[in-house]
Amino acid sequence: MPILDHLWIIMALPLLGAAINGLLGKNFSKTIVNSVGIGSVALSFLSAAEAIREYVQLSPDQPVLKTYFTWITAGIFKVDFALQVDQLTVVMLFVVTFVSMLVHIYSTGYMAHEEGYRRFFSYLNLFVFFMLTLVLAANVVLMFVGWEGVGLCSYLLVGFWFLKPSAISAGKKAFITTRIGDLGFTIGILLLFWTFHSVDFGAVFKQAAGMSVEGFAPTGVLTIISLLLFIGAIGKSAQIPLYVWLPDAMEGPTPVSALIHAATMVTAGVYMVARMNPLFSRAPFAMFVVALIGALTAFFAATIGLVQTDIKKVLAYSTVSQLGYMFLGLGVGAYAAGVFHLMTHAFFKGLLFLAAGSVIHAMGGDQEMPHMGGLRTKIPITFWCMFIATLAIAGIPGFAGFFSKDEILEAAGSGPHANLWFYWLGLIGAGMTSFYMFRLIFLTFFGKPRYDEHKVHVHESPWSMTGPLIVLAFLSTVGGWVAAPHLIGGTDYFEKFLHPVFAAYATNPGIEQGAGEIAGSPMTDLIHALTGWPVIIALLGLLLAWWFYIKSPDTPKKLAQSLRGPYTLILHKYYIDELYNAVIIAPLLWISTNVLWHVVDEGAIDGTVNGVARGLRESGGQVREIQSGNARSYATWVVIGAVGVTVLMLVIWMRVS
Repeated sequence: MPILDHLWIIMALPLLGAAINGLLGKNFSKTIVNSVGIGSVALSFLSAAEAIREYVQLSPDQPVLKTYFTWITAGIFKVDFALQVDQLTVVMLFVVTFVSMLVHIYSTGYMAHEEGYRRFFSYLNLFVFFMLTLVLAANVVLMFVGWEGVGLCSYLLVGFWFLKPSAISAGKKAFITTRIGDLGFTIGILLLFWTFHSVDFGAVFKQAAGMSVEGFAPTGVLTIISLLLFIGAIGKSAQIPLYVWLPDAMEGPTPVSALIHAATMVTAGVYMVARMNPLFSRAPFAMFVVALIGALTAFFAATIGLVQTDIKKVLAYSTVSQLGYMFLGLGVGAYAAGVFHLMTHAFFKGLLFLAAGSVIHAMGGDQEMPHMGGLRTKIPITFWCMFIATLAIAGIPGFAGFFSKDEILEAAGSGPHANLWFYWLGLIGAGMTSFYMFRLIFLTFFGKPRYDEHKVHVHESPWSMTGPLIVLAFLSTVGGWVAAPHLIGGTDYFEKFLHPVFAAYATNPGIEQGAGEIAGSPMTDLIHALTGWPVIIALLGLLLAWWFYIKSPDTPKKLAQSLRGPYTLILHKYYIDELYNAVIIAPLLWISTNVLWHVVDEGAIDGTVNGVARGLRESGGQVREIQSGNARSYATWVVIGAVGVTVLMLVIWMRVS
């Protein structure tokens, strides 16, 4: 049975796992919960692998589309339950199913002693289902179902420890903040249907291909649609100004941070922009906005990561920054490079979070780096895996992040949509990334222990946790080598693989959508790549971190004291949360309390309802007094009534006659 004909199986397996553990697993042992949770995702991965094999064997230039039934019909509005596979889907299927499987395995060790064990795996399975729905959807409405579903699962998993006030607050913050972006996304979908009379990717892209490229001003309908869709991506992928939810989401369990808030869900916005490339490519102003937001976010979040002390918060701001690089790549037209960084980031950032979880596990739950030190000999597997991931994210040559980040910066500096301001923002951000990541390594694993060794019994994590670390460390090392021939003037095989997706509806098929080529001999190209600014600044970040935290560990304190103002500003994250609270949240609460509650609810609604009831009660009380029980009073009222009726009848008779 060809899986390509039954793509729904890939989605259905994790949904089945979520249902079994969630609805029937009350009396299951942990072994059965593990078997259902991991087994369903592992089978989904194997099904996806078979679908990928079948698709690659076919080598089609167009997506393989499977329509199963008509889902919604209302006039001319028609939505099919239709799934598709193309080269972009292949990349996302591999990343989502494989990394999810590793995180599920890791969770059996990390969550072993937590309450709500089956609930956790049920939520995690449900997330995988919605993420696969988003990736496999052949129309924007079905993609929106997956889009909202992963947001729901994020809320459930961030607030997994629902007795912890900070976790509850973080879950609500994530849900509400992303809903702001989703409002723009929803309006964009409506405008897209109004323009193209379809929500199917194929039909929309074919019509868009016949439209001309819009100018910067006045903006056209494609620009407006693209900007509205991008607003959704800003919320889901934590870009300026809606990034504030992601650092707080670290209140959730570390496997959640690794899977949802590093490797998969937060990249949904990147995937969506890449998927909608036929629209964005014809809206250069929208692409400029994408690149601008990406470059600013990459730089801004990196500055905050410089001074964080919570190991997970450092990685959270790093994630925000790396997502900015992905959008920078998309915005300058290097779609393949942006998706390439999405894939490599899933490897090394998923590894960083899982390794951080292993460190926290070893430290008995402590997440503060100033309380660590000297751990590399106590937990060597965790150390080496995290060190490899740090080399990758810093862009050290030979590791996965070097290839993908270099392509983005190359496109920003010399590609068809190059912008030197964006290039330098990205380059400086890359230097800061190298600095704060090696700062994390040196504070955590080097130097003397800064914890009480009599109270904290540091130990390596079990194989259920270190096994996934080793696999991801391998991928963080070799995951970028598919682009290695590009360094010597050869072929970037990753970009070549994705070329049909981004060239099918390109505005100018003769222009490559990826990074610009470097002219020269193979040896010259290699030397240029290995000695270019991205490598130099990454090494400078490493050396500076070594000087600050190994050679001269008193320097950071002295520097913080001499630059107290800027240091305090960055330490408090530019007071953005406080600003939002003062400008948005507090006024809304005041309006809600004093206007909507006291005036509208209590005054108008309750006043009207209670006033009518009070009036009826008072009039009823007065009428009740008529019933006195006195026979003479009743006789009097009978006489008065009879006289009244007689007079009324006489008046009517006189008027008629």
